[in-house]
Formats: sequence, C-alpha cells, structure tokens
Amino acid sequence: MKELLQTLRTQRWDDHRYYHHSRINQALHLVSALSFLVAYAYLFIDPVVSALIAWLVSMTTRQAGHFFFEPKGFDTVNNATHEHKEEIKVGYNLRRKVVLLAICGAIPVIAYWMPDYLTWAVPEAYEDTPVRMTAMAWLFLGVAGLLFRVMQLWAQDGLMAGVAWALKIITDPFHDVKMYYRAPFYLAKGQFLDPMDHVKSH
Repeated sequence: MKELLQTLRTQRWDDHRYYHHSRINQALHLVSALSFLVAYAYLFIDPVVSALIAWLVSMTTRQAGHFFFEPKGFDTVNNATHEHKEEIKVGYNLRRKVVLLAICGAIPVIAYWMPDYLTWAVPEAYEDTPVRMTAMAWLFLGVAGLLFRVMQLWAQDGLMAGVAWALKIITDPFHDVKMYYRAPFYLAKGQFLDPMDHVKSH
C-alpha cells in the first residue's frame, strides 16, 4: 500500500508540473472536476445523465484545456521539450486522446444511423433511443479506455504503475478541486501562466 501511494503521489506531481501551466487549463480542470463529481453522483441515480455530463461537459472542458491552452513550446520549468513530455506521459498523451475522442464522436453517429452495431456494448433497457444508447456506450468507452491503458502500463512499467494510474484517474476530480480552485482568481488578475515557483523550489 505504501508503494502504491508513493507511485500515485509521483504520478500526480508529474501530471501537475508537466501539463498544467496554463491558468485557463487549470480553470477548465476545475469546471471539469466539479462536473465529474456531479456525474459520479448521478451514476447511482441515472447512468444516462451521468454519462452525458461526463463526456459532454467534464471531458470537453478538460481536453479543451490541454489541446488549446496548454503551452506546447519548451518547458523551462522542467527543462523538457513538449515532445519529450508527450513521450513519457503516463496516461493518455495528445495522440492517444485524439483516438479516444474520435471514438467518442463516432458513437452518437453510429447510435443514430447504425444502432445494431452498438447493441453488444449497451444493456437492452437502454437501446430505445439514440441518446440513451450513446450515453451507455460512452460509459462503456470510459471503462474500456481506463482498463486498456492500465493493461498497457502493466506491460510497460508493472502492475503497480497501472493500478496507481487508475486510482489517480478515478480520484482526479477531488484532487483537481483542491489544486485548481484558485485558478479563476488568478485569471481575473490577468495571470495566464502559473509561474510554478513551487515546482522550481521542489
């Protein structure tokens, strides 16, 4: 357990210091985290609503922050190129995210035009409308994407790395609220990049 928690702490620290320099990205992660918490609650009330919130609000804001606002140039704080950071990223780097989001975008199209192709991944009770079918397929995609990357990390770095990353992803909404709740205030003051003084002194 001690090794697992240490691996988790390392993954969290690397994720923050490498991939969250933009205050806009941090603020979007705050929105994403809060909406993910709502989605978690709705998972026990209505999984359709949960999936729609998670993919349409939480994932959209989260990934927009990484794709459009996070600096892609040389990282002077960590003395690393963007390409190096993408290569060593534990979770989904931008290339993997493009594949995941492309599948996500294809699902509602398939649900509307070719629903028979999704019935294997959707419980029968949710096959009545394209929206409900899409939502349940998105839930399946989320779980499958998590397990797929865990298996990759298991093969690459060992089971501990995979399990720690899965735990990190599941608990990220709670952690992101704690980390980035002040980001909107910094943006209001005109600070668009985190100076990362806490990283430089680490």
